[in-house]
Amino acid sequence: MRGNVMKKNYLAVAVLAALTSTSQQAMAQTQDIERIEVVGSYFNGYQVDNASGATRTDTSLLETAQAVTVIPELIMDEQLATTLGSVLANDASLSPGSKQRNREVFYSRGFALSSSTGYLRDGHQHWSHYQQPIETLSSVEVIKGPSSILYGQSAPGGLVNMVTKKPTERRLFDLSADTDQNGSTRFMLDAGGALTEDLSYRGILVKQDVVYDREYHNGEQRERDRFLGSIALAYQVSENLSVDVYYDQTDDKAGLDTGAWLDSDGDLIGDEKTIYDFSWAFTDIRVNNIGGNATYHFNPQWTVKLGYNQQNFERQRFESAPRKPADYAEGDSYTSQYYDRYDDWQFKTAYVDFTGEFATGDIEHQVLIGMNSLDYYYEQRRTTPVAVDYTPGQPEPLKPDISYKSDDSLYISEYDYYGFYFQDLVTINDEWQLVFGGRFDQQNREGADSESFVPKLGALYHPNEDATIYLSYSEGFEPASSETLNDENDANHGMALDAVTSEQIELGAKWQVSDRLMVETAIFDIKKSGALVTESLDGGSGADTITTQSGLQRHKGIELSAQGAVNDRLFLMASSMYLDAEYEKDDTYQGMTPVDAPEWSASIWSRYEVTEKLALNAGLFYQGERYADSENTVTKDAYTRVDFGATYQAEISGIPVDYRFNIENLLDTDYLAGGGVNNVTVGGGRMARFEVRASF
Repeated sequence: MRGNVMKKNYLAVAVLAALTSTSQQAMAQTQDIERIEVVGSYFNGYQVDNASGATRTDTSLLETAQAVTVIPELIMDEQLATTLGSVLANDASLSPGSKQRNREVFYSRGFALSSSTGYLRDGHQHWSHYQQPIETLSSVEVIKGPSSILYGQSAPGGLVNMVTKKPTERRLFDLSADTDQNGSTRFMLDAGGALTEDLSYRGILVKQDVVYDREYHNGEQRERDRFLGSIALAYQVSENLSVDVYYDQTDDKAGLDTGAWLDSDGDLIGDEKTIYDFSWAFTDIRVNNIGGNATYHFNPQWTVKLGYNQQNFERQRFESAPRKPADYAEGDSYTSQYYDRYDDWQFKTAYVDFTGEFATGDIEHQVLIGMNSLDYYYEQRRTTPVAVDYTPGQPEPLKPDISYKSDDSLYISEYDYYGFYFQDLVTINDEWQLVFGGRFDQQNREGADSESFVPKLGALYHPNEDATIYLSYSEGFEPASSETLNDENDANHGMALDAVTSEQIELGAKWQVSDRLMVETAIFDIKKSGALVTESLDGGSGADTITTQSGLQRHKGIELSAQGAVNDRLFLMASSMYLDAEYEKDDTYQGMTPVDAPEWSASIWSRYEVTEKLALNAGLFYQGERYADSENTVTKDAYTRVDFGATYQAEISGIPVDYRFNIENLLDTDYLAGGGVNNVTVGGGRMARFEVRASF
C-alpha cells in the first residue's frame, strides 16, 4: 500500500510540473489570443441574484417568496470540493447524515432528503443514490421547504437542485491536478468554445483516485477509483429557437465502509480508523444521463421550454455486511452476512413549461403553466446472505465465491407520475407582489394509485427596491406505497392510505445591503402529517394493534445568512440556523427529536484578497449536539471544524496558472459527523491538499 501511495504522489507531482511548464507551441497559440484582465470584480461570484429551480422562471431572489441558497462554482473551486457534502456544508440548514456504502445522506431543516425525490438536476428529478459528479456543476441551489407544486412528490425540508455547466461560445481550456497528503489524486480537463457560428460545446473529463484514512482489519486502506466524462452541445437553430443535448457517464468503484460504531454514551468504539467491513467488499456503479432541451421564444413576452432526461444507474454491491451486537465492546466478535447484489434503476423525466408576461390594467403578471412527468423502473438480483462470525485479530476471511447472477428470481418495482402546475407572480405596484399557484398530481403504481393537489400562496412587500419582506404558505406530499393497510392482526386492516403531507408557513426578509451583498432571514414552521401510528390493543377486540394515519412531526426554526462582498477585499458566505424538531404525535417516538437534527448549526466561508494575485480563505463549520438514534438515548457532541486556504495567481509564458493550497480541519479536531450508532461517519483529521490549474 505504501508503494502505491508513493507512486500516486510521484505521478501527481509530474503532472503538476507539466501543467506549470509551457511549450513553445502553446506560447505561439496564446500570443494571438486577446486577454482581458479582470481584477477584484471577478470574485463578485460569491453573490447570486436568482435561482431558476425555485420558481422555474427567471425571477430574482428579491421576488422569490421562499428561502433559497445558491452555492456558486467559485466557492466549490476555492474549497477544492470533491463531493456534494463538501458543497452543502456551506448552508447551515443542511446537516450531514450517513456516508456508508460510498453515498451521502443529507437532512434539510431536519427532514431527510430521499434519494428519489430530494434532488434535481437542471429541474429534473434526479436519482441520487451515489456521490454526485460535482465537477459538472456551475452552482447548487438549496430550495427550502415543501416544493411539490413544481416538482411533485418531495420531502418537507426542500430540494437540492444541481445546475450543470453549459456550453460556452468563449474559448475555454482548463487543465488541473490536485493531490492530498494521503496520495489521493484528481486530474481534470474542462473545455468549451464555439465549433461554428451557431454551435458551441462543453466537455469535462475527470480521473480521480482516493486513498482514505480508515483501514480494514488486514491493514489495507480504503480506496476509490472514479472516472467522469461529460459532453454538451448547444445549437442556435434560429433567432427564436435554441436546442441543447448532453451525455455524461460516471464510473465509480470503491471499497465498502459502512461506518464506525458508538457505545451507549455516544463514544467511538475502538480506533477511529477501523473499518468493520472486509477489504474485498466493494460497490461498483455506472451512471449515465442523456437528454436535451429546447427553448422557443414566440415573442419577447412568451416562451416555451421542453426538456427530457434519461438516467440509467447500474450498481453491484459485494457486501460483507457487518452487524453491530447490542452490547459490543472493542475486540468482541461480530457477525458478517455476505451477499452479492445487483441493482438497476431507470429514471425518465420530461417537462414542458410555458412562461409569459402580460398586464391587466396596471397589474403585471408573470405566469408559468407546465407539466412534468417521471417514469421509474427498478430491478434487483441478489444472493441469500450467509452469516459468518469474526473476531478482530484473526485473519480476514477469504472473499466468498458467490454471485448475484445465480439468482433466478427478479424483483421489479415500477411506477410513473405526472403533474400539471400553474403559478402567477402578480405585481400590483412597486411595493406589493402576490404569488399563487397549484399542482394536480397523478401517481400510477400497482396497488397504490393516488391523486394529490397542493397549493402555494405568498405575499411580498418591498419597502424599497433593495429589500423584501414576504409571507408564504406551501405544501408537499409523498404518496403511500400501497392503497390500503395490509395487516390482518390490525383493527384497521384494509384501511385506505392517503399520501403523507406537509405544510409550511414561512416569514422572511431579504436585503440587498449593497450591489454585492445580500442578507436574508427566515422563520419557518413545517408540519409533516399522515405518518402511520400503531398502538397496541388489549386483545378484547380480536386485534393486536390499531393503526391510524395520524402521525405528526413538526420542525420550527429561524435562519440567518449573508452572501457577497463586504468590501473590495473581503467576500463571504455565512449562514446559521436554530431548529426545534420534534415528533409531536408518534406511538414510538412521541416527544423525541429526529436523528442528525442539531438545535444549532452555522457555517462561514470567506475570502480576503491580500493583493491582486494572492488571496486567503478561512472557513468555520459548526454542528451542534445531535442524537444518533431515534430513541434519543445516544448523543453526539457538538463540533467546530476550521479550514484554511490560499490561492496564488501567476502567469508563465503568457499562460495563467493558479496555485491553491488548502488545509481541512486545521486544528485537527476530533468529531463525529452524520450517521447513527452503527454507521456513524468519523470526521477526518487535518488534511492538506494542493492544486495547480492552468488556463490555455
